Amino acid sequence: MLINWSNGDQSALDQLLPLVYNELRQVADRYLRRERPGHTLQATALVHEAWLRLVDQRSVTWQSRAHFFGVAANLMRQILIQSARARHAEKRGGDDQKLYLDEVGELSDKLVTAQQPDLIALDDALNDLATVAPQQSRVVELRFFGGLSIEETAEVLGISPATVKREWNMAKAWLHREISKQ
Repeated sequence: MLINWSNGDQSALDQLLPLVYNELRQVADRYLRRERPGHTLQATALVHEAWLRLVDQRSVTWQSRAHFFGVAANLMRQILIQSARARHAEKRGGDDQKLYLDEVGELSDKLVTAQQPDLIALDDALNDLATVAPQQSRVVELRFFGGLSIEETAEVLGISPATVKREWNMAKAWLHREISKQ
């Protein structure tokens, strides 16, 4: 269906939503669990906003299911970052929600020990990482924000699972150092 949609078949898009909605909702739920109490954005609204942005992705050639969910997770991240930046601007740094980087399914070691970064600090650090190590940034995005496994991340990026593990560990160390500076 993804390939048919990429080739312009709009009926494939209509068939796709019911099949992926629950998984998109799970990704949204993971994000929103980390949000501050009283956050007004609901998982359904986040999924719908991300879906609208996904539909506008005209130039994407979908490679796989994992690729689709990686893009969807990235879009949800962007929506939440926009919301956090707007909230931060309104409150001038008020009560930013803390985000724990060790919440990915099988991740057992903590990226951050004494201080957990807020969503804006994490986004800034990931953007900085993307300038020096784009692949590491992409691995973090897919693993943490997309919830993809090592194997799924390897598939999306076209690299080996061993490379994903290595890049993941290096990225965590780099992010820890950068976020600790703040």
